[in-house]
Amino acid sequence: MSLTLWDPFTEMENLLNKYGRSSRKSLPASSSEQTMEVGDWMPSTDIVENPDAFNVKLEIPGVEKEDVKITVENNVLSIKGEKRHKYEDKKHHRVECSYGSFVRSFTLPNSVDGEKVEAVYNNGILELVLPKQEEAKPRLLEIQVK
Repeated sequence: MSLTLWDPFTEMENLLNKYGRSSRKSLPASSSEQTMEVGDWMPSTDIVENPDAFNVKLEIPGVEKEDVKITVENNVLSIKGEKRHKYEDKKHHRVECSYGSFVRSFTLPNSVDGEKVEAVYNNGILELVLPKQEEAKPRLLEIQVK
């Protein structure tokens, strides 16, 4: 009988790689015939609300500004892009960076003015400002007591 060394961390890493990096595909959205687009990887995203707007921040290092498309349609913010792998002809010893396409979609509240969305891309961080409509902004009304 021979003994083999069991490394649970390697086994867990293989499992995470298997399920963490999906191939590009379309998934059926519930029972309708529409499909939901899924990317090869998913960038980390922060969404913060303040009284005047929602601020969205995506970490997409290595993605060129020209490879990002932002749309607002039917109160859904969609951010699509692609991070290209530039060293295809070389022998790789380890690849841990995410490459390929990504898609992130968020349903916006009715209070967002979709026509005034602004986006800035700097040092691998995409920042969006989604301003609220004037009537949706909180107002302080002082009531006089009689």
